Amino acid sequence: MMISIEKLSIQDAASLFQFEVYNRAFFEKSVPSRGDAYYQYDHFLRGLQALLDEQAQGISFFGLIKNSQGDILGRMNLVDIEKDEGIGHLGYRVGEDTAGKGVASQALKIFLTEHVPQLAVKTICAKTTTDNISSQKVLLKNGFAPYDIGLETPDDFLHFRFCVQRVR
Repeated sequence: MMISIEKLSIQDAASLFQFEVYNRAFFEKSVPSRGDAYYQYDHFLRGLQALLDEQAQGISFFGLIKNSQGDILGRMNLVDIEKDEGIGHLGYRVGEDTAGKGVASQALKIFLTEHVPQLAVKTICAKTTTDNISSQKVLLKNGFAPYDIGLETPDDFLHFRFCVQRVR
């Protein structure tokens, strides 16, 4: 499957909202709910504008995983970019129709090669719950290494780190 990662823009609002609503129950099986307000379009638009403002400031990158027809298959984000320390925090999700088909692994590879070089990061951190084996496989397949287990909630998290190699 041919996919790409496109930088989030306001033009994506309606299709991204549909993607999030369609996949809500699927996402909430593995991550905390974003709350009912998130799924009201006016509230969603305000949140989207806040993300776009963060992106314009260079403290986050929000990407949409799309197929060759332009349909949204998932999201690939780097947030809380600490420019002084060169650290960013990875988050991603793919929709239920796409899960288990290698899209997340392929998208992360594209993200690391095509988008990360333009971002001010040397290290990318990620975490996943200990029972999210598929997410762990995506990270490991793309060169992330486990480095810590935290106890932030009653669930254990596995922490991963990726060191960005600069080609000069």
